[in-house]
This record gives sequence, structure tokens and C-alpha cells, in this order.
Amino acid sequence: MQIILVSGLSGAGKSIALDVLEDGGYYCVDNLPATLLMDVVSFLAAAGHERVAVSVDARSAALAALPESVARLKAGGADCRVLFLEANPTTLVRRFSETRRRHPLTVEGLTLAEAIERERTLLGGVAELGHRIDTGDLQPKVLRNWIRDLLGLGGGALALLFESFAFRDGIPLDADWVIDARMLPNPHYDPALRPLTGRDAAVIAYLGAQEPVQRLLEDVRAFLARWLPEVVKENRSYLTVAIGCTGGRHRSVYLAEGLAAAFAGDWRVLVRHRGLAKE
Repeated sequence: MQIILVSGLSGAGKSIALDVLEDGGYYCVDNLPATLLMDVVSFLAAAGHERVAVSVDARSAALAALPESVARLKAGGADCRVLFLEANPTTLVRRFSETRRRHPLTVEGLTLAEAIERERTLLGGVAELGHRIDTGDLQPKVLRNWIRDLLGLGGGALALLFESFAFRDGIPLDADWVIDARMLPNPHYDPALRPLTGRDAAVIAYLGAQEPVQRLLEDVRAFLARWLPEVVKENRSYLTVAIGCTGGRHRSVYLAEGLAAAFAGDWRVLVRHRGLAKE
């Protein structure tokens, strides 16, 4: 039985994730109290459901017991994964303001900002259970594609995500390992290359001829080749390697694409460019 628990901050995209799962053939249960998780899973298993998705949020009863429930499900042979969606406070405040929805914890007399921080605290133990997705810069369509790609990989092997980003926008919250490429030669200062990206032939040729760029690319490749097998031993399903430069268009994109090509033959590889996705 495959079980996917969807959790995270209100306004971060849990409903989008459930929609993707439902479209993918999962039996979805929204806002389930954590105390009922084991009973509901047992009932659905007896009913013949092999793929189940359950949403658990900060309002759930006995939320602290959720890590133990996840451990019990895995010990019982279930393929249980956790997707935790989050975003920075500024983004969440903006989303609630745009949709005019009320945060579920404001009923306790908290302001919106206070409710967001209270919810982040309540879900602190859940965030560490699985794969964290920073939805701060992602439009709904892009988020759907990210989740669809992750779930379409199946189980049993590590999904390796190479993610480029701009340091000026902040480090992605879902990053496991962060590589700083800002010290490398920057195509931005060449007027002919400035409007292009790290996926364009001219930029690829420019960076491919830069010795520091190639040295960093090889160093990171060797580091990952050495340590990825150790990560797999910890039963990790996903690993995000975030590569950042100043603008998130040239150097980080080039490196993410190069690393993805280097590991595509041996691992399940995904590539995402946060700066380009915003465009």
C-alpha cells in the first residue's frame, strides 16, 4: 500500500497537492485528525485501496503522535511518504490577502502573522518527516508539475532534484545541500549574453570555456558521487541540491543542467529553475 501524507502551512498549496494526487488515482482524505490515521488506513486497505493520500494540518488532534504513526506504517510494510509544503511569511500573508480567506488559527484570537508563526511551530515535528517543498515563488501550474514529477517517479530509489535559484530571492526552503556559484565568471556582464540563460548555446559555450566553472562542476559531481550512496542508506526518497548565483539565470542554471546530465544515467533526476519558472 502506498500512503502519501500531505501537510504544511495554510496557504502553501496543500489543496493543489491533493488535487494532483486525486487526479493521479489516489483516494484522498482531507484534514484528517492524526488520531484517526491508523484506523482510516486500515479501513481503506481492507476496502482494497492501494494508493491513499491524507492531508493533516495544524488543527489535527494529537499532532505530536504523527511521527510515531508514520513509523508504524513503514514498519508494517507500507510505502509511506510525507510531503510538507511551506513558504515564507511574506508570501503567505500576501496569499491570504489576495484570496481574502481566513487563516484557520485566527479563530484563536491571533493576528494573521501570529497565526502563521503559531502554525509553523505546531508543525515543526512534521516538517522533518519527509520532503519539504518551498512554494514561495511557484505559480499553481508550476507547483502541480513539480508534485506530479515527484510522485510519478515511483518508489524504491532516490529522486535527485537539482534546483537553480537567485540568492537575491533567498535560499529555497526545500534545499538539502546548497552550492554557491557567485564567485564564478558571470555572463551577465557580457551584453550579448545578458538576456540569455544557462540553457542557451552561447552561454553554455562561454561557461564551458571557463576553467573555474568546470573545476566547480567536477568538484560537486565528485562530492555527490561519493555521498549519495550514503544518503540512500538513510532511506531518503528525495534529495534537493540547490545551486545559487546572483540572478538565477546563467551560472546556477548551467551548473544544475550539467549536474543533472552527469547523474541522469544512474539516478532518478529532476531539474527545476526557480528564477526561470518565475518568468
